[in-house]
Order: sequence, then C-alpha cells, then structure tokens
Amino acid sequence: MNEKSAYLQIESQEDRSAQLNKWQFLLLGMQHAFTMFGATVLVPYLTGIPVNLALFTAGLGTLIFHAITKWKVPVFLGSSFAYISPMIAVTLYYLNNAGYEYDSIQDAVSSGVDLAPMLGYATGAIIIAGGVKVLIGLVIKLIGIRRFEKLFPPIVSGTMIMLIGLILSPVAVKMASNNWTVALISLGVAVFARLYMKGFNRLVPVIWGIAAGYIAAVILGEVSFSNLAMATWFSTPKFIMPKFSLFAISVIVPVAIAPSIEHFGDVFAVSAIVGKKFYEDPGMHRTLMGDGIATATAGILGGPACTTYSENTGVLAITKVFNPWVMRIAAIFAIILSFIPKVGALVQSIPQAVMGGIEFLLFGMIASIGIKTLVQNKVKIDGKNLIVASIMLVSGLGGVKLSFGKFTLQGLGLAAVVGFLVNLIFSLTRASED
Repeated sequence: MNEKSAYLQIESQEDRSAQLNKWQFLLLGMQHAFTMFGATVLVPYLTGIPVNLALFTAGLGTLIFHAITKWKVPVFLGSSFAYISPMIAVTLYYLNNAGYEYDSIQDAVSSGVDLAPMLGYATGAIIIAGGVKVLIGLVIKLIGIRRFEKLFPPIVSGTMIMLIGLILSPVAVKMASNNWTVALISLGVAVFARLYMKGFNRLVPVIWGIAAGYIAAVILGEVSFSNLAMATWFSTPKFIMPKFSLFAISVIVPVAIAPSIEHFGDVFAVSAIVGKKFYEDPGMHRTLMGDGIATATAGILGGPACTTYSENTGVLAITKVFNPWVMRIAAIFAIILSFIPKVGALVQSIPQAVMGGIEFLLFGMIASIGIKTLVQNKVKIDGKNLIVASIMLVSGLGGVKLSFGKFTLQGLGLAAVVGFLVNLIFSLTRASED
C-alpha cells in the first residue's frame, strides 16, 4: 500500500508536545484517560461484563493498535457501543436457557447471578467479529489506497467527519441536562483554559473543566461517594472464557460491518486534526486490522469489542498535542485502573453533567473539523456534491434504520454507505456538478 495521492488536502499542524517534560506528558495522558472513562465503563455496566475487565482490554487493545499501526496514530480504543444490544440479546438468551427468568442484565446482576458462562458466548462471537474487521482491512490492502480513496471522495469523507460530531451531540446534551449549572461551569472553565490561560495550562483544558465541574457538583451535593467507600484497593480482572455457538455468531458478527465503515470516518477525522494522512501511512488497512485484532483480543479475554473513541479525538483537536504517547499513557493508566478499583470508583464518581459540558466542546470540535475539511479541499457544494451531502446528513441524523435479519445499519455507518452509493451512481452517470 505504497501508492500516494493528493486525496484530501490536509494542512500540516504544529504538534505542541515538543517542549513537554515527562510529568506534563503524564498529565496529558491522564486527561485522555478521564475523557474515555465514562463511555468505557458504561458498556460493561449495560452488558454485565466486569468494569475492571473492560478497562484492562481497552488499555491492552489500544497498545495493540499502536503496535500494528507502527506507533504513528494517536488513537484510543475503548468499549464499542455498537455491540451492546446484540451482546445483551445473546446473554439473556443463554441465561433463560439456563433456567433463569430475567428481562434485563441489571436484574440478573443485582440478584447475584454469575453471568460469566452466558457472557462467554457473546465474547466468543466478538472474536469472530474482530476477525471480520481484519479481513476487511486485508481487502483494502489488496485494492490499494487509490481505489479506496475513489470510493470515499472528500465530499463523502468530509461529511462523515462532520456527522461523527453531530450524531454524538445528543449524548452531550443528555448528559449535561442532568445539571446544567454544573455542565456550564465545566464547559466554561475548559473554554477559558484553552483560550486565556498560558503555557502548559492551555494544553489541559479538559482537566481544568472536569476539576471545576467536579468541585461545583460536590458543593451542590451531586456527587455520591458510596461506591468509592465500598471499592477495594486491589483486585485482578476476572477474565471470561470464550464460548462459540452459531446463534451468538449470527447475532453479533454481522454488527462488525457498521463499526468497520465508521472506522473510516474516525481515521479521516484524526488525519484532518493532526495534519497527517494516516489512511496512507501507516494505511487504512493497518488501522482497521489493528482495530480488529484489538477487538479479537478483547473477546479472547472476555471483554467488550474495541473501537476508536471520538471523545479522545476531540481532545486532540482542542489541545493540539498529537504525540501518540499521550494515548499510550492513557492506555497504561486504564490497565492500572483495572487493578485498583478504588481509583476507578473515584473517577466513576464524576457526575455525567461534568462530562456532558466537556463533550459539548469535544463533539462540536469534530463536527467543525468536518466543515474545515470540505473548505480545505475546496469542495464545490453544488450539483451532485450538494445532493450527496444532503442525503448523507439526513440519513445519519434522521434516525433511519435498515435491517437485514439480525443486521442493522444506521447512523454514521448508514450515511457512509449511502454517500458511497449515491456518489458512485452520480460519477458513473456523469451527473452535473453545477
């Protein structure tokens, strides 16, 4: 995959990590760890997987991804939301087959049921799903970068980047709505730190925002320390032995298609933010294969599937510290947290409103980068391009779902497929650009 092209004009960006010392790098890595924590632990809460196991596989998966992508791509891999519903369906299916009668995972957990034997079927299927991503990566390598780029011209990739932020924006609003006062304090302090503070403080606006929001939440009585008091200081992750069944595979494996397509948008976004064409070097095939191998490894250990985290991509855009080491420090911190439940419980006590305020900034930045990508590439928003972008935006934001048996395509994945197909039709039929 050594072919090069002028695809996606990306401005070179200054990496502000050049003058940082090791302690400042450590703090920046912790900033990324705080950013990913809420989403990463939500997935195990909903699926029944132990939280410390999810943190361990997220950290390990990120390090695996970095190794496969030649240590070049600043990405954090956390627990994937795409697999939540199928994992719950598989676990409840085998739970009920075992003689239990539960309508939700939380009911089973609160009753003290050991879910490991049932979760094993779900995590076994996740191994296969990771393998599907690897195969798609190999296909991309075989067709070559130029053919791949023709499938996703700037109008499609730029709109995909925009949609990443726009699709996630309701999540930020929902989290912030738990307490708008706390959310606005968190957001306001983060913005102030980024725009008005000097030196290193400008590089850690998320830390400043979280700290201010957390203090405000404590004063307003919004923080519960009950889990912190009950948490132990040391505990090893409880790994889950994978199992395999045709039912679990049929439910979970098809889901791998949508995250694979969404992965393209994530890599385009990171490339645009950092100012380096990571889809060419180390290559889209390596990033997708890294994602797939990380997912398969998580399944082997009993954790949830991995995916690139847009929250951390947003932090890159705010701080302009692009050194991949900040993500690797976050990964190491996640692994350490998996062995120290007390520290994890402290981080978990951060109210949703605090992170909601921060995510206003993070997700908005990603959407803005999508617009910037279209401008930099001088994409003419008229004729066929205008129609491609219009259909993609409505498909991605309008709640459209296409279901084929157990497989459902929606959101960014659906928008990417629709954009690819519509643009291909227009290109083959030589539709007007005016």
